[in-house]
Amino acid sequence: MDLFPYFAALQASPIGVFVKDRGATFASIEAVHLVAWALLGGAVLATDLRLLGVALRDVPSKTVSDNAHRWFKIALITLLITGFFMLAGVAEKCHGNFYFWVKMAALFTGILFAFAIKQPLLRRDHAELSPTTLKLVALASLSLWTLVGASGRWIGFS
Repeated sequence: MDLFPYFAALQASPIGVFVKDRGATFASIEAVHLVAWALLGGAVLATDLRLLGVALRDVPSKTVSDNAHRWFKIALITLLITGFFMLAGVAEKCHGNFYFWVKMAALFTGILFAFAIKQPLLRRDHAELSPTTLKLVALASLSLWTLVGASGRWIGFS
């Protein structure tokens, strides 16, 4: 199924035209997107480095993961909204961009991992969980979100 007509319609929509025709609009949306990415990255790093025993050792890992997850959700919602508006302005370009599709697959996987595996697991008492399990979850999370960020960055270079 070819999705190009949908991407073209999005770019031709009033939102797409507004974002595309005003250079400062795209830049402003992208700035908010990057701040949200920094917030999400910070939440992921705080949680995962704590699970790995590298940082915040004096704070219980459950406390870190619970508090960071609140910020993670705020950042993710902001990223999804700003990402949609950014896509609207350059949808046709993104349709044919390999890194866009890598980012979308990694983003989908990252969201699924965060809400279906990581968070349900971390809601439990961390003392009951195997340290190896916690470390593997942290490494998987770090890998997924690094891929999302790196492939997103490469969209602009290709």
